[in-house]
Amino acid sequence: MNISANELTPILVTGSHRSGTTWVGKMLAAAADTAYISEPLNVLHRPGVFRVPVKYWYTYITEENEAEYLPAYRELLNFQYHTWLEIKSLRSLKDFLRMGRDFRIFFNGSMSGQRALIKDPFAVFSTPWFANRLHCKIVITARHPAGFAGSLKRLGWNYDFNNLLNQPLLMRDHLEADRAAMQAIDKNNIVSQAALLWKFIYRFVHGTRESFPQFGIVRHEDLSLDPVNRFQILYKSLGMDFTERVQKIIENSSSSENPVRLARNRTHSVNLDSRANLDNWKKILSPEEISRVRKITEGVSEFFYSEEEWK
Repeated sequence: MNISANELTPILVTGSHRSGTTWVGKMLAAAADTAYISEPLNVLHRPGVFRVPVKYWYTYITEENEAEYLPAYRELLNFQYHTWLEIKSLRSLKDFLRMGRDFRIFFNGSMSGQRALIKDPFAVFSTPWFANRLHCKIVITARHPAGFAGSLKRLGWNYDFNNLLNQPLLMRDHLEADRAAMQAIDKNNIVSQAALLWKFIYRFVHGTRESFPQFGIVRHEDLSLDPVNRFQILYKSLGMDFTERVQKIIENSSSSENPVRLARNRTHSVNLDSRANLDNWKKILSPEEISRVRKITEGVSEFFYSEEEWK
């Protein structure tokens, strides 16, 4: 049975947050046949887009708990917008304007027979379920662990590991051996938190390589150094048309004329000087912090980054 109203396979772009998922998602959504849907598993998501409440950052979905999520995802992939739920949730002009944007995306997606492109870093632990049950093509972004930690430090974003500890299925299947490490983490040390979270996410991602070799794993750094060619390869792997319009959008998003660093109130902008942005973590993190990130992520980081890439 088809799970979407059209024959175009949906795409999920995931990975850790602050790893380039927004950039990759929007560059793939530059294709005319693609509708960009942002973060249904974000705990603050809009009910018009996804009608199911989400309790935890990095919710884990499997066939054991899918009854709560599967109908809502099928509706999303069929571009069924829940207008009344959204209206009841409106609290500000910003909410109202966002409703207009999302309604337009869903309406156009339905009318034009577009494929859904879900950008959602918080779906990363659920990628096998998205592939098996929703038949999504999966793109996973990776970012250097020090780059990830540096980004969270600059933004002042803590991570509460109770989001993982309070998910019995996730703990049982993947993280039980790490319970003590999560419970012992310094709640005020963003860098250590980031390193531990990176380790869990990318250990899981590495573990999918054998069972799901079709998953596309792309490094933020590789895309940043050679955006046009790397995105062209990604487009081809997904069976998408890499047009002149797409190329221009990618070039504009990564131009050297763009800012080197985004303002804190524009964390989801995709227009950056992609090359100059690569080494920001070396200015944000102290030598001690870099050493700590490397130690915490040891045993996983080497599957994604070489010795040379820590210098």
